[in-house]
Amino acid sequence: MTGRAFDTLLIANRGEIACRVIDTARSLGLRTVAVYSDADAGARHVSLADVAVPIGPAAAADSYLRGDRIIEAALATGAGAIHPGYGFLSENPDFVAAVEAAGLIFVGPSADAIRAMGLKDAAKARMEAAGVPVVPGSHGSDQSDARLAAEAERVGYPILITAVAGGGGKGMRAVERAADFAEALASARAEARNAFGNADVLIEKLIQTPRHIEVQVFGDGTKAVHLFERDCSLQRRHQKVVEEAPAPGMTDEMRAAMGAAAVRAAEAVGYRGAGTVEFIVDVSGGLRPDGFWFMEMNTRLQVEHPVTEEITGVDLVAWQIEVASGAGLPMTQDQLSIEGHAIEVRLYAEDPDNGFLPAIGTLEHLALPSGVRVDTGVRQGDANTPYYDPMIAKITVHGSDRSHALHKMDRALAGTRIAGTTTNLGFLRRLIALPDFRSGAIETGLIGRTIGTLTAKPSTSPEALALAAVAALD
Repeated sequence: MTGRAFDTLLIANRGEIACRVIDTARSLGLRTVAVYSDADAGARHVSLADVAVPIGPAAAADSYLRGDRIIEAALATGAGAIHPGYGFLSENPDFVAAVEAAGLIFVGPSADAIRAMGLKDAAKARMEAAGVPVVPGSHGSDQSDARLAAEAERVGYPILITAVAGGGGKGMRAVERAADFAEALASARAEARNAFGNADVLIEKLIQTPRHIEVQVFGDGTKAVHLFERDCSLQRRHQKVVEEAPAPGMTDEMRAAMGAAAVRAAEAVGYRGAGTVEFIVDVSGGLRPDGFWFMEMNTRLQVEHPVTEEITGVDLVAWQIEVASGAGLPMTQDQLSIEGHAIEVRLYAEDPDNGFLPAIGTLEHLALPSGVRVDTGVRQGDANTPYYDPMIAKITVHGSDRSHALHKMDRALAGTRIAGTTTNLGFLRRLIALPDFRSGAIETGLIGRTIGTLTAKPSTSPEALALAAVAALD
C-alpha cells in the first residue's frame, strides 16, 4: 500500500476486538489475516478476514497465547504487521521482541515501554521522577513482612495491599486496621502468586471515596497527546461494567491537570501507539486538581476505547496503524476536542444471581440494538464456550449531553433481546436506572453498596404466568 510499510495485517486476537480491528484495517485498504483456535473455527472474526489460519486447540495457552504460532501464521500469509488487540499477548514484551526479530511490525508500543510500565512498583518510581502524582505508599523493594507492616503504619490505615504485577483486582486487599494486616498480606500474596507467578506487593493509602478516571493517550515514540478522560468507576470486583466520557462533573482545570500528567507519563517511556493512564481520584471533597494519583498504565488499546472515539471523532485503530507505519501524530493537542457524551456497557453471558459466573449455551436468539454503536464478535446461533471471556457485545451510545446519552442507552437496552443463555442485561438496566448513577454521584463502591437491588429477581404477576402457560401450550 502506498505510503505504508505493510499491506497485510494479522490480528492476534479473537472476538469483538478482532472484528473491530478488521473493520478499520479493511477500510484503510489493508488485507487482513485472522487466527483461530479449534473452538473458534466458525467464529465471526474468522468469516470477516480475508485469510484465516488455525493456531491450535481451544485452550488459550495452546492457541492465542502461542506467540510462535502467530508469528508463523503472519510469515506464511505475507502479513507485514501484527495487531495484538487487548488481552492475550498485547502487553507481553517478549512477544513484541519476537515479532520484531522476525522482521514484522508490532502495532503497539515498544517492548521497553511495556516493561517500564509492567510492574507497578517500578512504574510508580518512574512516574514520580516524571512529576506524575502517585498514591502515597511503598515501592515494594523490601518484601519482608516486617518492612511491609512498617510501611502500612507509616502510610496510615486504612491501606490497600496491591500485587505489583497484578490487574483485575487479583492480589488486592483493603485493610482497615493493623490487627488484620498479617492475614490480608498472606492472602494477597497467595492470590498474586497463583495469578501472576509473582507474590510481590505494594502498600498504598486506601482512598475511601474513590473514582476511577483514566486518560487516553497516544504517542509516536517521542511526543504524545491525550484524548481526554473516561470515567470507569462503575466496577464489580475491580472489573469495569460501565464506562463514559467525559467524566461526569469534570472541570476544565482538573481535565487540564490530568491530561498533562498523562502526557508526561507517556513521554517518560517513549510511548508509541494507544495507551491509557489510569488514575484514582478522591471525590470526598469534590473533583480537585490536587486530588488524583497515578495507579497504572495499560500499554494497549482498552476495551472501553469506543467512548473516546465517539466524543472525539477519532478512529484509534486507524491511528495505531498509521503510527506503526512510521507516521507522526495524526493531530496536535489543540486540534482535539470533546463533542457530546458517550456511555458504554458490557453485555456478558453471565449469571448475576449466581455470583456473576460465566454462562454457557447457544445464542438461540440475538437481537442487538440498532442506531447505536455495537461491537460484537458473535452472531445468532453461536455458542458461548467456557474457554474465553463471555462478552456478547459492547453497546455504546453518543448524545449531545449526558442526559441525551442516558436516554439513548435506556432505549438501546430495552431493545436488546437474547435467548439461549443467561446474561447481565437485566442487571445493566437496573444499574443504569440507579438514581446515584443518573445524577452522576458515582464512585467505585456504588455497585457493591446496591448489589441487592441490582440482582433482585423481578416479581411475576399471576397474569404473566397465565399468559406464559398459554404460550407454552401453543
